Amino acid sequence: MACRAAPDGRRACGHGDRVGRARAGSPEVKPQGPALAWCPFPDSDSAEGCVNAVLSEKLAACANLLPGMRSIYVWQGERGEAEEVGVLFKTDAALLETLVTRLGQLHPYEDPAILAWRCDTAAPGTSAWLGALVA
Repeated sequence: MACRAAPDGRRACGHGDRVGRARAGSPEVKPQGPALAWCPFPDSDSAEGCVNAVLSEKLAACANLLPGMRSIYVWQGERGEAEEVGVLFKTDAALLETLVTRLGQLHPYEDPAILAWRCDTAAPGTSAWLGALVA
């Protein structure tokens, strides 16, 4: 995929399918509790493409897309604004680092903003649902 300009002026590049990881459900991966990852995308197409790949690869159980998100930021010393699509991914903590790596590979921005964290508390059903990704 060729590089292109992102709405906020950052250079955007696709990174292809370069993943080396243990598969979800493999014996060495055990559930570690719920986790979330947050990442804004420049448009719905790139967000949905990434979500579909991540769900197909069983790195997340769900993704909530929030279109029409207005981002105001400072990037490389300059203030900017962009309309983006925010995506919240729900996963198991055992997959969190792999998910963050994969998001970086799939994302059209060269340096995407990806934040991820483990959840201290969740409903039992939610924990079981996310743990089933690696069980």
